[in-house]
Amino acid sequence: QLQLVESGGGLVQPGGSLRLSCAASGFSLAYYTIGWFRQAPGKEQEGVSCITVNGPRTHYADSVKGRFTISRDDAKNTVYLLMDNLKPEDTAVYYCAAECPGLGPGSNFGSWGQGTKVTVSP
Repeated sequence: QLQLVESGGGLVQPGGSLRLSCAASGFSLAYYTIGWFRQAPGKEQEGVSCITVNGPRTHYADSVKGRFTISRDDAKNTVYLLMDNLKPEDTAVYYCAAECPGLGPGSNFGSWGQGTKVTVSP
């Protein structure tokens, strides 16, 4: 069974940092483009970042460009999302997926894991 498990969320003050992890089980994510997306209450889904297999190449939504960094460690079967200079508008549940259908608001990621909650508040 293909499964992705997100972790690393929590409560952080504005300007702080968090590193999210996306661990795969049941398959090797080394063969997949991996994407992160987020869902905030009352807002549409937003694709945040993706990382390809070859290169790898990284892509970011405009809302997080310059603040978030995606990386992969295929030996650990894990993809990371380092989030710096967090803002209250980054508050959401963050999910990872073995796909990248698009970035920005209105993305169309499918359902993969349970997500990890990030709250940015003073």
